[in-house]
Amino acid sequence: MKIISLGLINLACSFVAFTALAGEADVVAVRGAEQSPGVWRFDVTVRHDDAGWDHYADKWDILAPDGTVLGTRVLLHPHDNEQPFTRSISGVEIPGDVARVTVRAHDTVHGYGGAEIAYDLPR
Repeated sequence: MKIISLGLINLACSFVAFTALAGEADVVAVRGAEQSPGVWRFDVTVRHDDAGWDHYADKWDILAPDGTVLGTRVLLHPHDNEQPFTRSISGVEIPGDVARVTVRAHDTVHGYGGAEIAYDLPR
């Protein structure tokens, strides 16, 4: 019984270590375009070594300088075989006095913490 228990513990530890190897989700490129006054579209490229459903980049955010989340793009599935990948969000309302936003990515194991990009809005 102890051998089986130790084997299961080792297996569980190996699985946790494997999923953690994917690291944090990094934003590697951002492009923004004003669709109408104060309303923006963003194309964001994220790099993450997705490892199936247990560890993948699951969203990215557009932040105002004060940290307010202006928009979030939820990613509904892993992108194991598509790295880096680009997804878009439209209809993000940006106040007129905001000249720069920050884009950050999130993954299911580490949360936030990967590379972010500060993006100057072309006006």
